[in-house]
Amino acid sequence: MLRGSCNCGAVRFTVKDGGRSVTACHCGQCRKQSGHHWASGYAPDRNFHIEGDPRWYHTSPVAKRGFCGVCGCFLFWKAHAEDGMSFSLGAIDGPTGLRLQKHIFTAFKGDYYDIADNVPQRED
Repeated sequence: MLRGSCNCGAVRFTVKDGGRSVTACHCGQCRKQSGHHWASGYAPDRNFHIEGDPRWYHTSPVAKRGFCGVCGCFLFWKAHAEDGMSFSLGAIDGPTGLRLQKHIFTAFKGDYYDIADNVPQRED
């Protein structure tokens, strides 16, 4: 079980059996929202328990992003057509025990860093 929270504690969440797909997303939206790339785990919706009231921003016709309405922490990414959700690994309270499995949208990464960790990369 993973436990996470925003900076102010207004939104807390637990994820049972989470993080089987651990990804670093380098798309423009994730970079703008996080300040770099966004590292996330993924789990089925049924494995989430969320306390508090995250706000949701519909970033495109296919997905929305969840964040704390008090402190602004970006916590969740949810595709409308999926029965699962990504969650911020940076929001996990304590060690995750997980390892990065892939980089996505590397064609859009910032020019100020290199990806040199030998983890598989996808340009889209």
